[in-house]
Amino acid sequence: MRKPKAPLASPKSADATEAAFYDALQGGNIDKLMACWSDEDEIVCIHPGGVRLVGPAAIRSAFDAMFSSGTIRALPLKVHRLQSLSASVHSVLERIEVLTEDGPRHAYVVATNVYHLTAQGWRLVAHHASPGTLQEPHDPDDAPFTLH
Repeated sequence: MRKPKAPLASPKSADATEAAFYDALQGGNIDKLMACWSDEDEIVCIHPGGVRLVGPAAIRSAFDAMFSSGTIRALPLKVHRLQSLSASVHSVLERIEVLTEDGPRHAYVVATNVYHLTAQGWRLVAHHASPGTLQEPHDPDDAPFTLH
């Protein structure tokens, strides 16, 4: 039996759901985090260097394990959106605080978040994050455009 979803503050946009997702990560709140996800059995999450997690139970278990070590200080930067009537795909540069031997440092991860418009509002159906780097990746949008 699935745990009932906590309502999102404002699920009227994919951006609001994304903000709630990152807020839940930073607060280590598993119930708020899972409220961002769709109820569908086919939802998928891939953490940097991790395996594919399919379904709410697997995703919840993975985030529970991560939260047992503390919150996840991930800040979404440079969001690129592709939206249709009932789907929104966000390519996000995430800045994540990590602890190193030299103290806290920032790492950067490129993630793709996919949202679907459901009867309950916009819900996350896929989160795929790449392995991180300690240097902020070059943003091709900042480079001059050359047509060959």
